[in-house]
Amino acid sequence: MDLKAVAKGAREKLSPEAIRGDSRAQVIGGSAIGLVVLAVVLLMTLTTCGGASGGSGKQGAGEDGPAKGPSEAVLKVTPKNGADGVGTDGALKVTAAKGKLVKVQVKNADGDEIKGKIAEGGTAWQPEAHLATNTKYSVEAQAKDSEGREASKSTRFTTLKPETTFIGRFTPEDGDKVGVGMPVSINFNHAIKDREAVEKAISVSADPEVDVEGHWFGENRLDFRPEEYWKAGTKVELDLNLDGVEGYDGVYGTQDKSVNFAIGRSQVSVVDAKTKKMTVTRDGEKLKTVGISSGSPENPTYNGRMVISERHTVTRMDGDTVGFGRKEEAGGYDIKDVPHAMRLSTSGTFIHGNYWLPQSSFGQVNGSHGCVGLFDKKGGGDKGTPGAWFFKESIIGDVVEIKNSKDKTVQPDNGLNGWNMDWDKWKAKQE
Repeated sequence: MDLKAVAKGAREKLSPEAIRGDSRAQVIGGSAIGLVVLAVVLLMTLTTCGGASGGSGKQGAGEDGPAKGPSEAVLKVTPKNGADGVGTDGALKVTAAKGKLVKVQVKNADGDEIKGKIAEGGTAWQPEAHLATNTKYSVEAQAKDSEGREASKSTRFTTLKPETTFIGRFTPEDGDKVGVGMPVSINFNHAIKDREAVEKAISVSADPEVDVEGHWFGENRLDFRPEEYWKAGTKVELDLNLDGVEGYDGVYGTQDKSVNFAIGRSQVSVVDAKTKKMTVTRDGEKLKTVGISSGSPENPTYNGRMVISERHTVTRMDGDTVGFGRKEEAGGYDIKDVPHAMRLSTSGTFIHGNYWLPQSSFGQVNGSHGCVGLFDKKGGGDKGTPGAWFFKESIIGDVVEIKNSKDKTVQPDNGLNGWNMDWDKWKAKQE
């Protein structure tokens, strides 16, 4: 409505000339004039109170958007913009005062986003995990004050470059197919002091899903396994997110790697040192029972569940390496061509082919230095011998369980033999 036009019309009707006109018109016009005046007064009042026609009242946050003017929200990013040599754990934090965070985005130079969560009622953000070493990061943060006005801040920084680093050498390898007894075993090339931080940065997952727990053997070795042997066909993934983890004072990890391997068929072979026989079972069905020769009464074989960790078509067995010496007359040995040998312990227990004992000894006599022997031919060329057959049917990660020997049970860290530790002890918190 054009208020100026309405006001002009009202003035014309209230002029002396208009009032001196026809008396009848005065009566009728008087009522019309009153209505017009009332309408003008109401419109002027609405306009003065800041209506839609351009009033001067302050506009608050509402349907028409946030209030005008600068935001009162104060953003702070730690470390400061341009910082160098920044720590990888605990140094990065974004906070908001007089407002709440609505978005925080942290990326490395490759554009990979770092996961994090807004917490403390919207006033703080931190990354969910440690940062990588010697890496450039960018931070984009946004916050809003109580009136909905937005504030933003952008920074960049670079993490430290460590002088000393560590890596973990792992088994099995990426793409391997292994037996049901194979644990994930990681050996670090530097002693680990903060074992909790290192273990937190490593994950082992399985499909089908199963609970997998880690256990430390000393300062350099960390193994993972489920409570029982893996199920045949399981797919396992090892994730090493060690880049940026401070494992020892000033010593940082450098690995960021995923390893995938598969569990093959289930094969468990039970060696009975008393009956001197071994029964091989695959996927619940017995394949074969063969005669063996285990450790002599003077050098009995370890009891326990052992995992095949190496396979050699032919290898040398030197008594010097395990404390027996090489002189045969003194109880030692040095056999340069042992066929079909598979390692069961770090200390030197093997299951292997044996050509130097008479075939009639197997299943009848325990006469080794602690290994489990199967009849074989020199050179390992005869595919029909028990030693050749068992070698062909075995893979890394298969289980050999030894019972009824007069020796003690093998230690869990002697080879890949953590299955000899009780599950509750395996997963218990370690100091």
